[in-house]
Amino acid sequence: MRPAPFALLVAAALTVPLAARAGEAPKPKTTQELLDASTPADWRTLDPANTLYLELASGRVVIELAPDFAPAHVGNIRTLAHEGYWNGMSINRSQDNFVVQWGDPAEEGQPRRSLGSAKAKLPAEFERKADGLAFHALPDKDGWAPQVGFAAGFPAARDPQAGEAWLAHCYGAVGAGRDVAADSSDGSELYVVDGQSPRQLDRNITLVGRVVEGMELLSVLPRGTGPLGFYEDAAQRVPIKSIRLAADVPEAQRTRLQVLRTDTPLFDAVVESRRNRRDDWYKRPAGHIDLCNIAIPTRESPATTQP
Repeated sequence: MRPAPFALLVAAALTVPLAARAGEAPKPKTTQELLDASTPADWRTLDPANTLYLELASGRVVIELAPDFAPAHVGNIRTLAHEGYWNGMSINRSQDNFVVQWGDPAEEGQPRRSLGSAKAKLPAEFERKADGLAFHALPDKDGWAPQVGFAAGFPAARDPQAGEAWLAHCYGAVGAGRDVAADSSDGSELYVVDGQSPRQLDRNITLVGRVVEGMELLSVLPRGTGPLGFYEDAAQRVPIKSIRLAADVPEAQRTRLQVLRTDTPLFDAVVESRRNRRDDWYKRPAGHIDLCNIAIPTRESPATTQP
């Protein structure tokens, strides 16, 4: 005997997901759900030759260098780290909502140190030619540049008409301090942005990399009471145990870290999950995201991963 039409309708309805029966779109995946579904190809392992370990009593700060944007500065920084230039110095500046800084012996009442094999004169590396640079652009507008996105894993900006690209002063960006002259940096005096992104510094100072792990160790440092946040009391300074290249550290002592690639469909989905939050707490999607509000996830490297 054939089922009654009503019975057929009920049976069909039971096979349709509740959201579809209610005319609702499937609930988008959260950022964590997207990351949980990632594949090994979505991640990259840091290059030990372009990774710095800033060792403090409170722990390790991991910095990825950016040779694609500042090759001369990165080369000098590698030399300085390899030869132990910063060992025994201290973080001598912590300016509220701006930067922490180290590398100027004069601020510690010490004579200038020899740069060793490093160069005493470097060119300003505020921007580079955009040609040959793989640039993963965001659709979002930016108040500081015609176009923003990611290049070589770093938050970056681009001017297609001028054919130039540069790194952006986002939270965690590492820059090389200079004097008034544009080419007055030798890469020995470094700072890390630990406040609201000072994008007005873009193309006015050389950025050499960014902190990928350990920002919490820098952001909690007490603010200096002197001009520009310099510490007036030597007891306030934070001793630097060492700054080393990961390549100079025995492999067993390296931080096993991978960074999410910024040129994949998964990364685009992660950005969208932050641009338009659709979890139960958010009532209105923003429809926009700022370049510097996009966190680049990291994770511990799987045991089988090779550098």
